[in-house]
Amino acid sequence: MNVVYLSPHFPAHYYQFCKALRATGANVLGLGDESYDNLKPELRGVMTEYYRVPDMHNYDELLKALGYFTFKYGRIQHLDSHNEYWLETEARLRDDFNIPGIKTDTISQIRKKSKMKGLFIQAGVKVARGRIVKTQTEAKKFIKEVGYPVVAKPDSGVGALSTYKISTDDDLKTFFKNKPNVDYLMEEFVDGTIYSFDGLTDSKGKIVFYTSHIYSQGIMEIVNENRNVYYYSLRKIPKKLEQVGKKCVKTFNVRDRFFHLEFFKTKSGEFVALEVNMRPPGGFTTDMFNFACDIDIYQAWADLIVHRNSTLPYTRKYHVCYAGRKTGPNYLHSHQDILEKFGNKIVHHEHIAGVFSSALGNYGYLFRSEYLDDIFAIANFIQATY
Repeated sequence: MNVVYLSPHFPAHYYQFCKALRATGANVLGLGDESYDNLKPELRGVMTEYYRVPDMHNYDELLKALGYFTFKYGRIQHLDSHNEYWLETEARLRDDFNIPGIKTDTISQIRKKSKMKGLFIQAGVKVARGRIVKTQTEAKKFIKEVGYPVVAKPDSGVGALSTYKISTDDDLKTFFKNKPNVDYLMEEFVDGTIYSFDGLTDSKGKIVFYTSHIYSQGIMEIVNENRNVYYYSLRKIPKKLEQVGKKCVKTFNVRDRFFHLEFFKTKSGEFVALEVNMRPPGGFTTDMFNFACDIDIYQAWADLIVHRNSTLPYTRKYHVCYAGRKTGPNYLHSHQDILEKFGNKIVHHEHIAGVFSSALGNYGYLFRSEYLDDIFAIANFIQATY
């Protein structure tokens, strides 16, 4: 089987997807803009071939690369990057080379937040009221209906980048003064705790694996207000979340893909849909899958793609938490203090690359326990400041 993996060096730990593909016997054909010599040795060692292009945004260069792969290895059966940034590019390449998967006729449903709303409603899930606003007049008309505060986010965007909470008329003026030249969706502000519904489906849309995470606070606040974040997995998924999550996966027709759905849980106990992403959750969440269940989700995905194996026995043995620390605050406990006190529960820790640091912090810790009280105690110890 010939699998093209776009930008296989980013993020760095995703080389494990390529490693798993190679272990199944697939031809792993890397396509990226990074120099071959700069790739991790672990990645170089598992690719059948790597094709470097000067600019991944030059579509003609990508066409040339896939043409070369097709000529040399035959038909390409799968193409992926597991990266939201390249979803539209992937769809175009699948169109042009007749590769199974999400194509351009359906890409807008999973890239544009305004389109997502319609599908969430179709699934019978509550959504925040919202609409595309192009002028202050349109925005004020909407705000008159829902009241302040509101949230403005790019209709097509990644994570919480360029997302703003608007609480006053002055905030609104400032937003339109500095607004990027892209369509923005404005929504009523929903006060609640963010829950995710994450997993992997097979070619028929059957959910092979699923779990859920709770976030200490919203990513918008973390990025815009330079806060620290922690988020943790659940061992038992709330029944209502499981019901709405599975409805959404079915309505969005998720096949042969990871999914990451986000919901607000309000004080009344309702789950309000926030957005859907057709890729693995960000950060080190795929590793959190593994540490929570003692599985290899990278290999499970590769077995599903190459061998159509849609069986993955698992139990949620642990809560797994990611806690990040940003440079700047005076932390009460040193890195060494953390390792000495909780080393038996910390399963991984490392510096975070600059592009992720605004959300994840500059240094991150993964730790696990059967008990939530342990999780909260460790997270608070890591992030405690003077």
